[in-house]
Amino acid sequence: MHLSLFDATAILIVMTALFAYVNLRFLALPRSVGLTIMGALGAFAILGFDRLVPSSSLGDDVISFIAGIDFHRTLMEGMLSFLLFAGGLHVSWTDLRRARWPVLLLSTIGVLLSTALVGAGLWLLGRLIGVEIPLIWCLVFGALISPTDPIAVMDVLKRTNVGDTLKATVAGESLFNDGVGVVVFGILLATAISGAPLSLSTAGVYFLVEAGGGLAMGLGAGWIAYRAMRSIDDYQTEVLISLALVMGGYALSHYIGVSGPVAMATAGLVIGNAGVANAMSDTTRDYLLKFWSLVDDVLNAILFLLIGLEVVTVHLERGYLLLGLLGIPLLLLARTISVLGPLTLMRPLLHLGSLAPPILIWGGLRGGISVALALSLPFTEHRSALLTVTYGVVLFAVIVQGGTIARVIAAVSRKTAAPGA
Repeated sequence: MHLSLFDATAILIVMTALFAYVNLRFLALPRSVGLTIMGALGAFAILGFDRLVPSSSLGDDVISFIAGIDFHRTLMEGMLSFLLFAGGLHVSWTDLRRARWPVLLLSTIGVLLSTALVGAGLWLLGRLIGVEIPLIWCLVFGALISPTDPIAVMDVLKRTNVGDTLKATVAGESLFNDGVGVVVFGILLATAISGAPLSLSTAGVYFLVEAGGGLAMGLGAGWIAYRAMRSIDDYQTEVLISLALVMGGYALSHYIGVSGPVAMATAGLVIGNAGVANAMSDTTRDYLLKFWSLVDDVLNAILFLLIGLEVVTVHLERGYLLLGLLGIPLLLLARTISVLGPLTLMRPLLHLGSLAPPILIWGGLRGGISVALALSLPFTEHRSALLTVTYGVVLFAVIVQGGTIARVIAAVSRKTAAPGA
């Protein structure tokens, strides 16, 4: 099956629209959950059709189509810049400043702690069940699986009586731990490929350059776009400037060697706060926010459909499947420790309340960025095992955690509100 870029995009858009309609009309699941489930079931149904009709090659065509989608490049070099900018655009600087300590600690210490715990745990579990994976590759997996995706959680939090600081913590952590996770992943992957010992000093310098450079890039590019928007009053041009900021800023970040994800999250914060407050008329503000809200919704819908579809390309083996199942409680344990540790450290500065731990732990979903990073792994003997574990964890997070987070929040809220709680 030879498809042009337009044909492939058209197929994904049509499937996304169809499944989104079916979910909204009949299933009423959270959209991320519904699209992921229907994508996976649809792909497996086509493969099952080939079993029933041996003369059919539909399954092979579907696998070829899905395998031909460069998920890593599509997300990391395209969709991620738009998603992070749109996410930053809707985060209040006032709320984020109030939540700066939990966001800072969770997106740095939390990511590093999660990477170490998951890596060491996966190495031990692999040895127990006879799936030998070197420790450095287990740490690579720890880095790619540590960034969180708050889409399903934020959708629920918007409809619940949860404090703005906690909402800003959930959104802010996700915005910045994507960038931190990608940087840590790059450091560990380079070490694993080279076979050289991990140098903490070299890794620290690289981390500061990537993350600090991305922050500076986002502030600089965001400020230039802000000044340009402030000097005119034309909503078409100002929306176009925001598009140029995202695409040009991300491409320039990649070219100069700083973190594009951090840059775009920061630029989104600049435009979403200073730009919205001081550089736009009411008409422009309305158009720009609605435009980016629509972009965010469409790209997220396509992303979760892709996660479901990509499952059929994973090479499944019994040992890998068992390791994937064991990886689920391992990730939940690591998330618990990497959340409670930073929250305990910053309690003298800010206490988020009793709702924070369960929301941050159970709501620490893994999503598209983890799948994209896993698919970028080189074709070594350990790639299939790590891909299988990644998909197992991501599917559990999106379907089970994402599908139950509303009930978890409601249950914890009732318990907190009960007399004597």
